Amino acid sequence: MPRIPADKTLTPAERIMLVSVMLPEQYSGSNETRERAFQAACTEAAELVRATGGELVLTETAKRSRPHPALFVGTGKAEELAELVRGHNINLAVFNHELTPTQERNLEKALQCRVLDRVGLILAIFALRAQTQEGRLQVELAQLTHLSARLVRGYGHLQSQKGGIGLKGPGETQLETDRRLIQTKIAALKRRLAEVRKQRATRRKARLSGSLKTFAIVGYTNAGKSTLFNRLTKADTLAKDQLFATLDTTARRLYLTPQTSIILTDTVGFVQNLPHQLISAFAATLEETALADVLLHAADAANPECARQIDNVNTVLAEIGADRIPQILVYNKTDLLPQDERHWGSLKNREGKTVAVGISAATGEGLDALRQAIAEYAAGFPEE
Repeated sequence: MPRIPADKTLTPAERIMLVSVMLPEQYSGSNETRERAFQAACTEAAELVRATGGELVLTETAKRSRPHPALFVGTGKAEELAELVRGHNINLAVFNHELTPTQERNLEKALQCRVLDRVGLILAIFALRAQTQEGRLQVELAQLTHLSARLVRGYGHLQSQKGGIGLKGPGETQLETDRRLIQTKIAALKRRLAEVRKQRATRRKARLSGSLKTFAIVGYTNAGKSTLFNRLTKADTLAKDQLFATLDTTARRLYLTPQTSIILTDTVGFVQNLPHQLISAFAATLEETALADVLLHAADAANPECARQIDNVNTVLAEIGADRIPQILVYNKTDLLPQDERHWGSLKNREGKTVAVGISAATGEGLDALRQAIAEYAAGFPEE
């Protein structure tokens, strides 16, 4: 593979090696089921890497009965990865797992390149995506919290680097690696976010003063939530075919009938094993979900892992106290299914409530049935 010229005037995309390890504790079921789930996790990790703008050069997999305490992958595999780093001029090794600070430090020494774990990778994407002041504050808080546990590693070998995936924001300067300064900044960020949260609560109170019900669109990242939001509200929220395109909550009034309207919010997408640092840091944003009257749970019907993604979203909803909120399961992207598998219309429970709707936010098919279901919930029909 040709070597990238060492031209100091250029800033080529970082060359990345992705490492995924299959651990028995992470998967259950038959061998075939476990292997399929592992491959799906690898594919998702590759999409996360590409979302950073870096160049995914290599994808390496391994199997272990348990993580190696010092290197996660073990000494033999670490030596093999080091050879690949040298042979392919890798700048960054991304592990699709949460590494301990010690493992991360030891891997950087062994591989002689920067190492980023799954938490750091998602934080890097969030740092690129956040647009509003609140979003940037939340990302910076999560980055600093993650970094504070890794100060023992020493960033002296990274001082000459001008940037890079995972080094945006608080990772850029040596000054930020001082523990006292980081803790001071974390405290300041928490105070600023508390102010933002208070302002959001004031706006929410004014918004809800007319007794309008709030519906929040939730779902796995890249399930088409923003496309659905735009379709329903005729808004122009960023909607891209990429992971975590939306980080900042957007709210719009949706008119259903001359007599009925609601507030519809678009929220950040969830992902498998969403880092707890993000759940904590994005409390102000996720609060929009926890305080909604009804959830529109968007799911990618064309994704083979649709059922697993639904379960992962429900797990996160339980963590933020939103698991008891009524849900309408919105099976999106049905236009991508084979013709004989497309199910338009809606599914009702024994009480007559719509619990699932098949739609295509891209083509608009099924949206009338969804709007009808939303109107039923907004009007309190059928009665509880």
